[in-house]
Amino acid sequence: MTETTTGPAPAPGRVWSAPAQLVLGLAGAVLVVATGLFLAAVFLHVAPPNALSRQYRAEVDGLVYPEFEQNWKLFAPNPLQQNVSLDARVRTVGDGGATTTRDWTGLTAQDLAAVRGNPAPSHVDQNLLRRAWDFYEGSHSPQDDSLTNARGKLAEQYLKRIALQRIGREVAGEQILEIEFRVTATTVPPPSWSGEAAPAAPKARELPWWPVGDEDYRGLG
Repeated sequence: MTETTTGPAPAPGRVWSAPAQLVLGLAGAVLVVATGLFLAAVFLHVAPPNALSRQYRAEVDGLVYPEFEQNWKLFAPNPLQQNVSLDARVRTVGDGGATTTRDWTGLTAQDLAAVRGNPAPSHVDQNLLRRAWDFYEGSHSPQDDSLTNARGKLAEQYLKRIALQRIGREVAGEQILEIEFRVTATTVPPPSWSGEAAPAAPKARELPWWPVGDEDYRGLG
């Protein structure tokens, strides 16, 4: 007679208590509802204007901006057609009171250098400067750089602080007095097979000199 040896009994599966199951179920339901509301808000943001999107525009914008902004329209894609390059230069003052206008610093060139060859480029390098310029352009006249809405001064301060954070408080040991920006817009050329005419030459635009004070550096690292 052969004696059969049995191993240990298998461990019972984990049993969730009724309260734990209730909590897990509620958490899952909240996640599903939150995900659905978020996707609905993003859809309303990129969809053509309608009664619902107009009614809840403030709530939708509050959720989407700035982290989830899209630079395209859901039903009418409109990609960027120009490459915009932004440069800055400063005017400094030495101990004797003499002022010096420094060379241009390529702010956009710095961002491009950080992005190219980087498998996971920073969102800041890709979009911060570009969005700052879009903000400025949307609040100033292209003819004389006068303000066109109440957010114009904020746009100027935002653009100035981005540049000063990169340049610093001094250049060659001299204090910065003023800063100036230059923007160059180059139209993206059409493909060779399109038969379209070549784009016009790049257009450069210089903004007025802006004064720089201690307040402009507040909170900058």
